[in-house]
Amino acid sequence: MSDHTDLPDPTTLAREFRLDPDVAYLNHAAVAPWPARTAEAVARFAAENLQRGAQYYPRWLALERRLRERLARLLGAASADDIALLKSTSEGLSLVAHGLGWAGGENVVGVHADFPSNRVVWQSLTRYGVSFRGVDVVAATDPEQALIDACDRDTRLLAVSSVHFVTGLRLDLARLGAFCRRRGILFCVDAIQSLGAVPLDVDACEVDFLAADGHKWLTSPEGLAVFYCRPELRERLTLYQYGWHMLEHPGDYDRLDWQPAATAARFECGSPNMLGIHGMEASLSLIEEVGSARIATRLAERLAWLDERLRGRIDWRVATPSEPERRAGIFTLVPASPAIAEAAYQHLVARSVVCANRGGGIRFSPHWHTPTAVLERAALELAAFCASGSS
Repeated sequence: MSDHTDLPDPTTLAREFRLDPDVAYLNHAAVAPWPARTAEAVARFAAENLQRGAQYYPRWLALERRLRERLARLLGAASADDIALLKSTSEGLSLVAHGLGWAGGENVVGVHADFPSNRVVWQSLTRYGVSFRGVDVVAATDPEQALIDACDRDTRLLAVSSVHFVTGLRLDLARLGAFCRRRGILFCVDAIQSLGAVPLDVDACEVDFLAADGHKWLTSPEGLAVFYCRPELRERLTLYQYGWHMLEHPGDYDRLDWQPAATAARFECGSPNMLGIHGMEASLSLIEEVGSARIATRLAERLAWLDERLRGRIDWRVATPSEPERRAGIFTLVPASPAIAEAAYQHLVARSVVCANRGGGIRFSPHWHTPTAVLERAALELAAFCASGSS
């Protein structure tokens, strides 16, 4: 597995990713370190505020537009007008959940034991007489078919995470989207664990709604997320937040008549997160330089390395699927008990192997730029813990 030779610029890794050498960072599925260009963009923005205030706000707006265009390309959306910039994935999912008009007796099909953001929001609809049907996709032989089988004539929406946050199971969004379109079921995707890790095309996958924060695989600051809504569905979402920014004429402060913007900006009620916008725009510039396909290939190599190095080598169950097409950036191993997982987690973090304890197991999540030496160090530390008899 190569760390450098397939990059457009052989010095990109050293220039952009400057983690202290004592840190073995394998936690991009939680919060990712920023590339240097992102930290520099945020620092420049802060310095400009310090020295010039908002004198150059028109330039900031141009950068915001550039970010929307980058996000549209990343998602395969037809236009930057299809992109809303929100504060979180949860906000985007809530826009869908409480923006759709519901009838008693309808249901939402989703993933059992999904991350709370993509579970609680749908369960909150019980007040309208709407039920949530959680499907155990991890246990299913055919996860997509299990979701399809759970749908019936009362299913209004299928809501899935593109990648399961514990096991790393990656769903076939194109298959699910095609089913939903045929059946007239709305399709909503929480893409936080795949966007920036593997290519995505909302048009090809027939996605109606998508939300994803930028602080994981997009290596961007927290507090800024992308929300996509298929254009013909925008006006079907009832708005509950209003303000100056979501209007058709947001800069015309003296205008007394108003209407929501025709674009996805209608979902952005207040002032934009300009600091986050500067950071995310810089991060996405790097993603575009490297290329989504190349990122996916390099990330797949890293998961294959972990799989080969750890599956069957320690007495733990590998929760992540073995098939490459079923994986994105998460590799999780589960010991005999949650207590062992917690002890292993404490062993690893004490040695600056930054990972996560999820679902009673250890979750490693490298990114495309993670050096092989970091993977080797994590594997050795976990093997050392197991050899100590603690497992």
